Amino acid sequence: MPSPPLVPDDGPIDFEHLQRMTLGDAGLEQEVLAMFSAQAARLVSTLAAMPSDAAALAHTLKGSARAIGAFAVAEAASRLEAVIGSGSDAGSSLAELGDAVSLTQAAIEAVLRRS
Repeated sequence: MPSPPLVPDDGPIDFEHLQRMTLGDAGLEQEVLAMFSAQAARLVSTLAAMPSDAAALAHTLKGSARAIGAFAVAEAASRLEAVIGSGSDAGSSLAELGDAVSLTQAAIEAVLRRS
């Protein structure tokens, strides 16, 4: 199976990828999306304080985002992780991540409302 593009152009979530990952189980898709939305909000809020484990938190968010097909969030988290690792100012990377998470959460809310 070929790897999905890093940042697809079809919105904040690659629903084909999500469907493959959940084996087409619509209930599981909804559950995973709701869990991701809550986790992403919690992690972005925690990352705002730049705790000592910020790079690990960004890495966690990157993996979770890739799993559901939120590739823009994954890429933003990856950039934040790299910036933190380099010791550079993470302010703009954190803002980029927050924006990507907000767009993804709006898409998730729309999906969950339709169900």
